[in-house]
Amino acid sequence: MNRIFRGFLIGTWLLGSTFNLTGTEPRVPDYLILGGELGNSSASSAEDIRTIFPQLKEMGLNTVLMPVYWELMEPVEGKYDFSLLDEALSTARSNNLRLVLLWFGAWKNSMSCYAPGWVKTDTRRFPRAVTEQGKPLEILSAFSKEVVDADLKAFNAMLEHLKAADKDNTVAMIQIENEIGMLESPRDHSRLADKEYAKGVPAELASTIGVKPGASWQETADDADYADEIFMAWNYARYVEHLAKSAKERLPGVPLYVNAALDSRGRRPGQYPSAGPIARLGDIWKAGAPSIDFISPDLYDPPFAPWFKQFDFEGNPLFIPEIRRSSDSGTHAFYAIGEHNAIGFSPFSIENASKEEAARLKEAYTLLKKLEPYCNGRYESYGLLFDGENQKTPRTEESDGLKTISSHFFTLPWDSRATDGSPWPDGGGMVVKLGKDNYLIAGRGIVVKWEAADEKAEEKKLGEDGFLLTGDNADTSAWNGKERIGILSCDEVDFEPDGTMRVIRRLNGDETHQGRHVRIGVDGYKALHVRLYRY
Repeated sequence: MNRIFRGFLIGTWLLGSTFNLTGTEPRVPDYLILGGELGNSSASSAEDIRTIFPQLKEMGLNTVLMPVYWELMEPVEGKYDFSLLDEALSTARSNNLRLVLLWFGAWKNSMSCYAPGWVKTDTRRFPRAVTEQGKPLEILSAFSKEVVDADLKAFNAMLEHLKAADKDNTVAMIQIENEIGMLESPRDHSRLADKEYAKGVPAELASTIGVKPGASWQETADDADYADEIFMAWNYARYVEHLAKSAKERLPGVPLYVNAALDSRGRRPGQYPSAGPIARLGDIWKAGAPSIDFISPDLYDPPFAPWFKQFDFEGNPLFIPEIRRSSDSGTHAFYAIGEHNAIGFSPFSIENASKEEAARLKEAYTLLKKLEPYCNGRYESYGLLFDGENQKTPRTEESDGLKTISSHFFTLPWDSRATDGSPWPDGGGMVVKLGKDNYLIAGRGIVVKWEAADEKAEEKKLGEDGFLLTGDNADTSAWNGKERIGILSCDEVDFEPDGTMRVIRRLNGDETHQGRHVRIGVDGYKALHVRLYRY
């Protein structure tokens, strides 16, 4: 038994995992998704769709993530109603929006609440998952052929309809099911599940998790609950593969993904939708469902940066289909794209954004659209995020013999909100290296300065004029370095449609603290083009 694998499964993300085991590149959209996900019930009427989509266009989105409901699409077995899907396609096109379809089929947030009534009420034909104590759950059993056949048949009907109705590729991606996982119990204890459990680990999975084919599931982890989770993860993935393989055959150019409710807050399997496509189960999911292109996190528990990192691993492009909506959402988008080359970002329940949230997101998305030629690995870049306990912690990156030191805007003493008890908004953005001593900096609420790599700068309390704040703070002028870094020029810039920079204004003097740093305040998103020199 691979003891290291067992330890990581229980403790944390499986470091160094390779998600794409087939050796093929995952399919991704050919543009940067600046999206928003609708609330669960906001695509259930044509009137809502016609009302909401123009609002989202005005908010600066280029993509809407929207559910497709099995219960409404097939209210009577074998009889399909695609009117809502057609309305969404038509309204999206008229508003120059793309769609990511979320298949609310057998499971949504682990529960089977979107299954049609004819499925819910026929528990003999469509059995439920059962806890160890024998309690039936409103969770369809992943081990039932009748369940997967019915789900697949409806899903295929949607795919065939899209083949005919979506010739212009309004649909950018498809999410299969939603936050799959077990609740109350780490695994299904139904008769069908127990029968499968008794077979032991299949050969297709054994090498991935470091056991012999046929080994008992109990051998896959030191903790029984985590062993049960591995068992369920494999079988949920095998279920999803039926749908993913079919989608790949019918719509070969459309990327497919699955989303995960996270194992946050110290919860154990069964206390969150366990066995879903969380990062530490990524290898199991890819082994079981090789037709999916990537797995994605739904983020509601900050700090968000560690979760971004978990899902950014080899073969798994980062996509954020759901994140807690806030006035800082745009800042989080800048960080995800700058730090992790995220292919897209999407706050949840976007149609319910407050005026402030909508205005902030529009401003961020407008700038991110213009920055797209500089994103997704075209240039060396990294993201900045100063949130929570990290708001006062600077970040230092070193290259080309210089240090780039970034911090939150409120670490400067000039804005009264920094010290009057006002909550600090999250600060963040991206730093793009265009060439040696040549940088593009964009975001909100950040300060960036440069020093020579060997310089040991002394911290001095300076006033707004650049002079020492008080005479007690002596200037020793000690120096042991070889060269210093200066700001040759700093321009606030906008962008032409092809990404060419256009200078709005030259920033100098007070706006660069007499050449000591560049900064973007907390009240708006901006982009700066900075050139350095050495002396």
